[in-house]
Amino acid sequence: MDPTTQAFLAAIIGAVVGGAAVLAWAVSERQQHRVPPAEQPVVPPGVATVLSVLRSSGVVVDEADTVLKASAPAYALGLVRGTALTSDELADLVRQVRRDGQIRETELTISRTGAPARSVSARVAPLGSRLVLVLVEDRTRERRVEAVRRDFVANVSHELKTPVGAIRLLSEAVADAADEPEAVKRFSDRMLLESERLARLVQQVIELSRLQGDDPLEAPRPVDVDDVLAVAVDTSAIDADAKRITVATGGTAGLVVRGNVDQVTTAVSNLVANAVSYSEPDSTVLVTAKAVDGMVEVSVVDQGIGIPDDEIERIFERFYRVDPARHRSTGGTGLGLSIVKHVAATHGGEVRVWSVPGQGSTFTLTLPAIVPDPVSDPVNQEERP
Repeated sequence: MDPTTQAFLAAIIGAVVGGAAVLAWAVSERQQHRVPPAEQPVVPPGVATVLSVLRSSGVVVDEADTVLKASAPAYALGLVRGTALTSDELADLVRQVRRDGQIRETELTISRTGAPARSVSARVAPLGSRLVLVLVEDRTRERRVEAVRRDFVANVSHELKTPVGAIRLLSEAVADAADEPEAVKRFSDRMLLESERLARLVQQVIELSRLQGDDPLEAPRPVDVDDVLAVAVDTSAIDADAKRITVATGGTAGLVVRGNVDQVTTAVSNLVANAVSYSEPDSTVLVTAKAVDGMVEVSVVDQGIGIPDDEIERIFERFYRVDPARHRSTGGTGLGLSIVKHVAATHGGEVRVWSVPGQGSTFTLTLPAIVPDPVSDPVNQEERP
C-alpha cells in the first residue's frame, strides 16, 4: 500500500475514534446532570389498613392537596369527590397543619346537593413530613338530640310559668278579697284548677323523661286490655259528663297484651282524654279493642274537630297542639300524644292516626298480644271433656 493510501485510511480511523470519544463524553455529561424524578409520597401500609376498617371518615392528603387515600365513610359522607376534598374550610385547615405541623380541630357543616346538611367534627394532624391525616366524625344525631333537649327544657319552662304565675296572682287576689267570701271561693277554686294542671304537667314530664329512650321493656308482664279500657274511660268520665259526651267501649273481650300495665293504661287514657277534649258536646267517643295478626289494636274514635293533613306528622311532637286555644282552656299539656308514641315504641308496637277535618279522628295503638295456652288456660281446661 502506497504512503498516500495509508495516510488517508489513518485519517478516517482517527476521525471515527474522535467522534466516538466525543459522543461518549456527551452521553456521560448528560447522565451526570440528569435530575432524578420527584418521588411520589406513598401512604404507609399501616395507615391504609386502618383506614380500610375505620368507622369514622378518614382521609390522607399529600402536599399538593390531592387525596391519596380515603375510607368508605368519607365518600359516603361526601367529604371527597374524585381526588379532592369537597369542603374549602377543611382544605384550608389541611394547609395550615401542613405549614406549621400543629394538630387542629374544628366543627363544620358538610352540605351536599339533594341531601340534608351534616354536622361534623374534624381533627387534622400531620402524617410524616409530606402527608396530612384528616379524621371526621358525624355529629348530626348528637346535635339534633341536643337541640331537642334544649327545646324541651325551654317548652317545659314556658309551660310551667303559666300555672305558677296564675297561682301567684290568684293568691294575691284571695288576700285582697279576704272580706268577700264569694270572691275567695271563686279564686280558690281557680287556684285548685291551676295546681291540678301543674301537677299533671310535672307528672307527664316525669313519665316522658322515663320513656323517651324507647328502650324495650326489661320485664314485660301480661296486661288485661279490658281493665285498661275501664280505667281509661273512668279517668275521663267527669270531663265527658260535663260535655254530655258518651264514651262507649266495644270490640273483643278478654284480650291480653305483653307490657307494663301502668304505661299501657297511661297511653290509652291519654288517647281517650284527647278524644273527649277535642269532641263537641253531645257527641260520642268509641273505644274498641281487637286482635290482628298477633297484635292487639286499641282504637279510639271521636267526632271532634279533626286534624289537617299538614299537621298529622307533627301531632306526636312534645307540646305541639292542633288547637292551642282549646288545649289551654281544658288544661292540656301537649305531652299526651308524645307519651303514647313512646309507650308504643317501648312495647314494640306503633300508633297510627286517621283524621278528616270537621268529621273526627281515629287513633289506633298496636301492642304485642299474648295468646293463651290452651293447655294451661284454666278456662279452656274446664271446657275440655
